[in-house]
Amino acid sequence: MKPDKYSATWVSHSSISDFLKCPRSYFLRNVYKNPITGHKMTVMSPPLALGQAVHEVIESLAYLPTEERLKISLVKKLDPAWLKITGKKGGFRNYEEEVGYRDRAVRMLSRLAGNPGPLTRPAIKIKTGTLNLPNYYLSEEDNIILCGKIDWLEYIPESDSVNIIDFKTGKNEEREDSLQLPIYLLLATNTQSKKVNKSFYWYLDRDADPIEKKLPDIKDSYKKVLKIAKEIKTAREKNEFTCPQGGCNACRPYEKVLRGEGELVGTSETRQDIYIFKD
Repeated sequence: MKPDKYSATWVSHSSISDFLKCPRSYFLRNVYKNPITGHKMTVMSPPLALGQAVHEVIESLAYLPTEERLKISLVKKLDPAWLKITGKKGGFRNYEEEVGYRDRAVRMLSRLAGNPGPLTRPAIKIKTGTLNLPNYYLSEEDNIILCGKIDWLEYIPESDSVNIIDFKTGKNEEREDSLQLPIYLLLATNTQSKKVNKSFYWYLDRDADPIEKKLPDIKDSYKKVLKIAKEIKTAREKNEFTCPQGGCNACRPYEKVLRGEGELVGTSETRQDIYIFKD
């Protein structure tokens, strides 16, 4: 098949995770579009809103010279990011719940500002081009593209290499069998010129420093990711997206939206309709 980015199957860490949890959930999040608005949909929750706001603050720092990054308080930078998810837009049920989550965001950013580590050193931003998302052909033969954003690429001048850093805002540990690091390794290797040196998770809710994680084998990573990507491509071609449980925690919220039980509260910057539930 001749490569064509507009007809290609695009996969990312989030979409692959959706598919592995539940093919029906993958369909409702990544394929289905509202026939009226023409938009895909997302169900917002306070933990997702928290992560979105904190990551927006951190991502903005990589575009600044190292000496400029901490001149303005990170907590102050949180204000405009939080406005995008305040109230119903963040899935908050009441003011008290929102205050609790915002306090958590403030503590995370304060901890980061108190011990910024890699944020004070050079970083590399991957060029995204017109599609506004780092991507490369995982398989030209299968017309599959791997895409996604890496939170932070710290540049190491001594070895002319980069460290992958992923900022975690949730309380749960990333599973050992997660494909996140294999996917990030593939992206970092194929979308910029520096060798990947190390990888880290930084759990901002609890840790003052990033925790090093063993880099996966890149050949093994490619095989694992391509295998799942081909399964996704086949499912899309056959239009077969069945929940193996006949309804699970992953797909159930989106089924509720289809039944008209969700409340539409806005549209995201990526043109997704944002829904919440009142209870």
